[in-house]
Amino acid sequence: MSTTTDKGSGRGLEVRSIDYVPLNERHGKVSHIGPLWFVSNAQIATLAVGLISITTGGNLIWSLLAIAIGVLVGTLFMAAHSSQGPQLGLPQMIQSRPQFGYIGALLVWLFAYLQYAGFNIFNTILAGQAIAESVNFGSQNLWFWVVTILAVVIALFGYDLIHAFERYLTYLTIVMLALLTIAAVKLAIPAGAYNLADFHLVPFLGQLGVAAGYQISWAIYVSDYSRYLPPSSGRGTFRWTFWGSALGGIWVMFLGAYIGAAAGENFETIGSIKSTADQLFGGFGGIALFVAALGLLSVTALNMYGGSLTLISSIDSLRQIRPTLRIRIITISITALISVVLANLASADFLANFNDFLLLVLYFFIPWTAVNLTDYFIVRKGHYAIAEIFKPDGIYRRWGWAGIISYLVGFVLMIPFFSAGKLFVGFIAHALDGADISLFIGLPVSAGLYWLMTRRIDVEAETRLAKAEADALEAAAHDHILP
Repeated sequence: MSTTTDKGSGRGLEVRSIDYVPLNERHGKVSHIGPLWFVSNAQIATLAVGLISITTGGNLIWSLLAIAIGVLVGTLFMAAHSSQGPQLGLPQMIQSRPQFGYIGALLVWLFAYLQYAGFNIFNTILAGQAIAESVNFGSQNLWFWVVTILAVVIALFGYDLIHAFERYLTYLTIVMLALLTIAAVKLAIPAGAYNLADFHLVPFLGQLGVAAGYQISWAIYVSDYSRYLPPSSGRGTFRWTFWGSALGGIWVMFLGAYIGAAAGENFETIGSIKSTADQLFGGFGGIALFVAALGLLSVTALNMYGGSLTLISSIDSLRQIRPTLRIRIITISITALISVVLANLASADFLANFNDFLLLVLYFFIPWTAVNLTDYFIVRKGHYAIAEIFKPDGIYRRWGWAGIISYLVGFVLMIPFFSAGKLFVGFIAHALDGADISLFIGLPVSAGLYWLMTRRIDVEAETRLAKAEADALEAAAHDHILP
């Protein structure tokens, strides 16, 4: 967090939200991105993602292959979004305005906000259960509130505290996961778990899709945590995001698949982790759960921070506001309240609901990530008139029909391929016995259509305008005044 602005000086709380971060406030090491995304993925909710194939009839070896492929594919898109942060100095969701328009971007922001709240419901439930089980004190509901309050404090202090918290938590997490892995290898795995001939398409594609969707779901706020880095950090940001996120995700999903294969129908997220850890030495189960709960706490803070930025962006699209500290406090509090209340009301059928939720996240953000990345890397090649993003009648207009149409067409064409558990199965997915290949439909359709519809954009004129407005943008941002 920079304190170079007079308004933020001495408070210790991050002042900026959706506004541009000027060059004189850029700071930090690009290597800090790696630990942040490693810890964000190396937690209990991620472990549950590795169970999808096992619980739907797949064997262990094909589950592991599906996890690895899905994570690497999904993280590729996530890391590409992360590299946008240093170049643009903006949060991720506000970057959707050049593609979808000043008001049109609300289309994806609504889904993004639902994701923040949705993931935090599950994170809060798991963290509360883990702490209650590890310390053997207080009810789960009590710990739901404790986790939420601590996450609010971290989110309020903002960017720098989030980075520092995740960085130091990395050491604890690696030690815990290493010991848990040693304990897991001692488990008895069913016969045929490594039989490559025992291949089932539906659980394989289901696991691959959910693993990829889990990684893509980070894309909607990944550059929120790289936007304070110097503009030259783009490539390094991609590498550190990719490997940090991919290694954390694959490691923990592998553990989930392995423990799930050993437990079979007796698997229970918190209980199975504790019993597995306790096989290494007595009491390690409680330690492992407590460290895992800290990881969930950090991710809950990330979601509150990102949810706040998305909510501010949405309000600003309807009525221009100044991104003050007060509005950050209000929007973080709203996001926290929604999550903790719904966590107390959530169904006990956690795993099934989590699976379906991840699939829905994947569906909503496949066409968005295709449009956003096509615009950034192919159409405009990273050149944007930042000041215009904050103008309702600027060059990006109120409605970006190329982005909106490409998004909707891609999404609609994906519907027959949807296979979202008990919620919905499209007729093509049904004909494929539930196999879900919607990922491979939405991405190329939305990307290709957007490219075709934007071939007449005068990128050189936009670049000239960006250069002409650059000095005024820096001055306005330094004074904490939106252009």
